[in-house]
Amino acid sequence: MSENTHTTPLQDHERQRCEIWTRVMGYHRPVSEFNPGKQSEHHERRHFAEPCAPARA
Repeated sequence: MSENTHTTPLQDHERQRCEIWTRVMGYHRPVSEFNPGKQSEHHERRHFAEPCAPARA
């Protein structure tokens, strides 16, 4: 983060709900529209970050 970065905390009335989408069965869908079983499965998923491959010279 640079030194010029300035953050201002939002008031509760300025916030909006964040909708989470995920890929399921080959297409993307909001998690909020999943049935309860599928939502539970989504919360049990493990997320990972794949390291970047080194650049070739």
